[in-house]
Amino acid sequence: MHFKRPKRAPVLLALGVLALVIGTRLWNPEFAERLENITYDLRVRSAQSFPAPTATNLAFVAMEDSSIAAIKNGLLGQSYGLYWPRHVYGRIVEELAAQGAKAIAFDIIFGELRTDHAPVQMAANQEPMESDDFFAVQMRLANNVLIAATPEITPPKLFLTNALASGDISATKDTDGILRRVRAFTMVRRWHPLIENAAAKKGVNLTNLVVMSDKILIPQANGEPTEIPLDENGNISLKNKKNPAAPTTKVKPFVDERLWHMGIVLAAQELKLDLAKAEVDLPHGKIILRGPNGLERKIPVDADGKFYVDWRLPPNDVRLLRAPIEKILTQDIARLKGETNDLANDFGGKLVVIGSAAQGNDLTDRGATSLENDTLLVSKHWNVANSVITGQFIQRASLPLELAMIILLGAITALLTWELRAFAATAGTLLLVGAYTALAFLLFEKFRFWLPLVYPVAGAILVEHVCLVTYRVIFEERAKRHVKSIFSKMLSPDVVNELLDAKKLALGGARCEVTVFFADVRGFTALTDEMQEQVAEFVRTKELSGAAAEKCYDESARETLETVNLYLAAVAEAIKNNGGTLDKYIGDCVMAFWNAPTPNAKHALACVQAAIGAQQAILNLNRQRLARNVAREIDNQSRVAAGLMPLPLHVALQLGTGVNTGAVTVGLMGSDDHGFNYTVFGREVNLASRLEGVSGSGRIIISDTTYKHLLRLAPELAATCTELFPVTPKGFREAVRIYEVPWREAEKL
Repeated sequence: MHFKRPKRAPVLLALGVLALVIGTRLWNPEFAERLENITYDLRVRSAQSFPAPTATNLAFVAMEDSSIAAIKNGLLGQSYGLYWPRHVYGRIVEELAAQGAKAIAFDIIFGELRTDHAPVQMAANQEPMESDDFFAVQMRLANNVLIAATPEITPPKLFLTNALASGDISATKDTDGILRRVRAFTMVRRWHPLIENAAAKKGVNLTNLVVMSDKILIPQANGEPTEIPLDENGNISLKNKKNPAAPTTKVKPFVDERLWHMGIVLAAQELKLDLAKAEVDLPHGKIILRGPNGLERKIPVDADGKFYVDWRLPPNDVRLLRAPIEKILTQDIARLKGETNDLANDFGGKLVVIGSAAQGNDLTDRGATSLENDTLLVSKHWNVANSVITGQFIQRASLPLELAMIILLGAITALLTWELRAFAATAGTLLLVGAYTALAFLLFEKFRFWLPLVYPVAGAILVEHVCLVTYRVIFEERAKRHVKSIFSKMLSPDVVNELLDAKKLALGGARCEVTVFFADVRGFTALTDEMQEQVAEFVRTKELSGAAAEKCYDESARETLETVNLYLAAVAEAIKNNGGTLDKYIGDCVMAFWNAPTPNAKHALACVQAAIGAQQAILNLNRQRLARNVAREIDNQSRVAAGLMPLPLHVALQLGTGVNTGAVTVGLMGSDDHGFNYTVFGREVNLASRLEGVSGSGRIIISDTTYKHLLRLAPELAATCTELFPVTPKGFREAVRIYEVPWREAEKL
């Protein structure tokens, strides 16, 4: 493939566009992030058509609308409204534990103890128990319950101390309201009980406490804040009130702990990951969790500790075990009655998430995700757990890789736009966009690898292509249109296209060897004079004057012009068919040349072949015109009878041709205001014109230089040429050797 040499301006333009795209990406990474997120959502939804492997022990116990109705209608022996007493959840834990669930995770916040429900008696031989206490007891007995928390809400100690662990269920959506990412953990502050009690007595929220280097301030609504002094190590001193002589105890006023996302906590129960010893390296975008036997999970996170949820398991996925809460409660009732024969342990070994799937009430937990606009948000927990268990996370391309793709695609786009014509370049660019987009979707579907689209496609490909095409249209195409306007009537279309693709054109003036062609239509002047005399005679005979006389003269002029144009067109056609440059018409004479503006190593041969073709075309034209004279004579009889001027009969015209090869000056002559003509001039041009003058009728005369070219290029044709007596053309001091080309013999061959 032949590559064009790039010009400086388009190269700088392409580099400028790439610099702008890269600069925008580096200094304003959020500029196109929303568009990039949209492409990510499309990939997530597309990937649903290609199910990927998942963990096989994930389950969902759903609070359905049917669950609310069942409990309201007395499933548990008493009607309960929307906000159930805690023993209902205790019963669920009791049944799931009985079935052998590996872990039970609540996506329900228990932010405080409830005193608005009467004690419950689970069995006839049991004492009544507070509803909260029953829930706590069941969590302690199961020893695998993960209770929900958020950075703002901490469950009561009764629940925290009896649950196995707590997990963060908060969801932070992106600016467009779509949940795509979750935070791996959040730092929460656990205060010492004494400080908790002090703040509670004064009615102060713990988040309003002020920690200073030497003290902690508990704000007061009225008056000065209460101060708790700290020593140099940030500890508080506790005195033994029962034994004042005992030494004081130093304790930390608070401890900052990681509250891990519920999905991670759930997966940790399956893999036995030690979350307390997690290796957190946010600057390098990773969190490493380790388990027994060298087990390791690396979570790719951003600087805020967030990572993308791989929504492989939507709530309706058949691979996810799902059951409504009323089914679990019904089984628990049967188990308490001893009716266990027909009970199935479907949740044995399962990681169970308990959450809401209800609609149209305060328990609704739905929202937009990458998966769809209306998703059960509880599904984020088992999808996060699935990623940790399988070790498959959404991996976004690094910044260096994204910049490399921008540069690579920009270079390919520039090459396509520069090398191809406008429509082909646009088609190639769109094909590149399609191929890269398909690759991005394929990588996500197969490997969950997020290859960026917006900056590489919109910036590096489309913006750069539009800029380069605009440059070509404004500058290069305008120059091509200028060249085409000059040469479209001088050259054949193929030669014009070749000329437009030329890397360099010497249109401003250059000296080169060309072969010059002059051909004059013989007998045309005599024909014109004869036709003028016939018109004048007709006007005198008919005594015409004014408009009638002018009409006759105009009709004769049109006939004359049509005749000469017919012959000149035949000569021009032969010139263009042989790759020549049609210079100009000089009356009834045609001038042409070869080897400029496009090079032709066989220019002398091409010119002679054009001269032969022109003579043969004139011969055929004469035959056709003479054959039409019979019809014209019949037509003239009708015209004479009608008092009209008879049309002149066709006569055979001949062509005299002169050809010469030599070095000339070639280039554009004229100005922007008055137009240009691409022509040649010099001694060798004059010689070709003089040879046309001595050629007579129906003959082709070539110079000695042209003949020598024929000897080299077409020796068989040269052998048919006849050398004539040398001539001394007007304006030349020395005689010139000349040859005649027998074109009639060429016609027979």
